[in-house]
Amino acid sequence: MKPAAPAPLLAPGHTYATVTDHISSMVLARTPRWWTLAFAGAFLLFLLFLFAVSWLFTKGIGVWGVNVPVAWGWAIVNLVWWIGIGHAGTLISAVLLLFRQEWRNSINRFAEAMTLFAVACAGLYPILHLGRPEVAYWLFPYPNAMGLWPQFRSPLVWDVFAIGTYATVSLLFWFVGLIPDLATLRDRARRPLARIAYGVLAMGWRGSARHWHNHEAAYLLLAGLATPLVISVHSVVSLDFAVSALPGWHTTVFPPYFVAGAIYSGFAMVLTLALPLRWAFKLHDFITPRHLSAIAKVMLATGLIVAYGYLMEVFMAWYSTNPFERFVTVNRATGPYALQFWLLIACNVIAPQVLWFRRARASPKLLFALSLVVNLGMWLERYVIVVTSLHRDFLPSSWGMYSGTIWDWMTFLGSIGLFLTLFLLFIRFLPLISIFEMRALVPEAKRAGEAP
Repeated sequence: MKPAAPAPLLAPGHTYATVTDHISSMVLARTPRWWTLAFAGAFLLFLLFLFAVSWLFTKGIGVWGVNVPVAWGWAIVNLVWWIGIGHAGTLISAVLLLFRQEWRNSINRFAEAMTLFAVACAGLYPILHLGRPEVAYWLFPYPNAMGLWPQFRSPLVWDVFAIGTYATVSLLFWFVGLIPDLATLRDRARRPLARIAYGVLAMGWRGSARHWHNHEAAYLLLAGLATPLVISVHSVVSLDFAVSALPGWHTTVFPPYFVAGAIYSGFAMVLTLALPLRWAFKLHDFITPRHLSAIAKVMLATGLIVAYGYLMEVFMAWYSTNPFERFVTVNRATGPYALQFWLLIACNVIAPQVLWFRRARASPKLLFALSLVVNLGMWLERYVIVVTSLHRDFLPSSWGMYSGTIWDWMTFLGSIGLFLTLFLLFIRFLPLISIFEMRALVPEAKRAGEAP
């Protein structure tokens, strides 16, 4: 029996004109009321972030819950969490482009934007955690009269270079992909100011064969540059922990384990954003069940890798016969933070097993709920790694407890407001789906519509 053909990535009935009209109208039409309400809420959270940071700069990081022995708290937890969220955009855009996976076409544009805004939120936390943010520029190797250069054996400097490189390449990759669509908006905009703005950003694009040739060459080159960054950036972040001699951190499994966890949480955030956008802009023809199923399968695969990493941590603590490593492992499961530990196991290991079932992968409501659960679980994972490895030192006299203060909460929720503010501005003024890449799927949709 001949197997059934896979569902098309673009609903049948669409033409080049309908694809262009639908996507460009989301930008050029009047501002929806729901967008105004959502932006107002996000901007209020962003103002909360500004207030919390102003208070932090006035009083110092003592307003946070960090203490001795837990000198790393929510700031580093949130850094790793935001960097992880930023991984899905580069993976979807660069790696899947090189492998010619066309299901990326509907989600790569807003996933790339998500990467940029998540990295922006992540980059703020090391600066806030310095205690002296006014001298953060000392981390960069700039020529100076005093002959001061960064200490390249410091993981803090590694973060600066890794995050800076990742943000720069991701920004270039995102902008190069936008150029043809900016030219489309330039040609369709009715307001003179909009035509000028889009025209300047389109950089003289006319759609000639030479323009398309140069665009494709640059796009593939940047994809090749961005692909190693998917692995290198979160590996460098994991080395902040792995290079220490602290039980619970000193383990070689961290780099691949962190990368898998980053892709896991990143795809969960893609679902968290894609499903409301699919409903609000009526994008069911563009983000089809086939896309949701592909994202769910990637989440299931990376979730299993993360579960394997948890198992290896326990196994290596037992196999090493190191009493301190064994203590940290037992303390995580039975100590004061056992609730957080078992909650992360439930969120990251148990809950995603429903994705084995096709019906679960086809349910937008279930996928949205699961994406929120995974995002919570990945934040708890970073919390458990940071806090439970620090709060009980080698000497019982050095033991202590840690919990975030109201200022930790305000800073974290405010960073979410910053992310949502930037993302809402993006979907209002730029196309959240790539027009020229979706037009490439029109022949497939046409064949699907003509099939009996």
